[in-house]
Amino acid sequence: MTGPDKDLSQEFLDQHEELQQGQDFRFACHPGVSCFGACCSALDLMLTPYDAMRLRRSTSQSSKDFVHEYADMNAMPGVGLPMLSLHMQDTEAKRCPFSHHGGCTVYENRPSACRTYPLGRATRPCSGGVEEQIFVVREPHCKGFAEASHWSPATWMTDQGLTAYNAANDRFMALAASLRQFGQDTGKHLSNQQTGMSGLALYQPDDFQRFLTGSHLMDRLDMTDARREDVLHDEEACLDFGFDWLELSLMGHTEHLHPKG
Repeated sequence: MTGPDKDLSQEFLDQHEELQQGQDFRFACHPGVSCFGACCSALDLMLTPYDAMRLRRSTSQSSKDFVHEYADMNAMPGVGLPMLSLHMQDTEAKRCPFSHHGGCTVYENRPSACRTYPLGRATRPCSGGVEEQIFVVREPHCKGFAEASHWSPATWMTDQGLTAYNAANDRFMALAASLRQFGQDTGKHLSNQQTGMSGLALYQPDDFQRFLTGSHLMDRLDMTDARREDVLHDEEACLDFGFDWLELSLMGHTEHLHPKG
């Protein structure tokens, strides 16, 4: 199982069944399925900014403590944006740190890759939004496909609570795609300072809120008082602002934020 909206290789696309419009699939995962919990080991599981924010709700930690205990941070290849991956338990089985006795201790706030499985979602920017392809990931150990429940991709995504996850993840992947193209067009790459500020805006909303409170950044932007209050007191609004601010500060995009005249 991989991270959501991963830049999927053609080899991956060729190896998995793409679901067409109106096509459904059979699947269910519950303790009565003999392989229950088997997919929670040795994961290469990317954590998007929204994933990390939601997981922290279950651990009640600061962003710095969460990253230190549960994640590994790397730079996204060809882009330079910070990217987290979930750190597996230091055991032979390499199980997910939130998997205990076959159950998920953070189920309400589990990452989007776990919610999407057994589907894979590949996205690419297009005019007016995001184009997506949906694939079925049939792993040999998984017995869930023998269950009777039928789903379409849309009903599965809704049932698994993916609406907010997909929206935030699409913004993250669009930012990455824009930065990759920006670098190719201009030859410019993120400086160490820009990488650090990107990590603050994307993965440390609690610290970013404190930074915004102590700086005059938002005073220099044309935004409503209501949004300003939301950004400073709601982490989801803060992450949304972080995307806007990075698009403006890294590439000069002003679709969502405008410097005051």
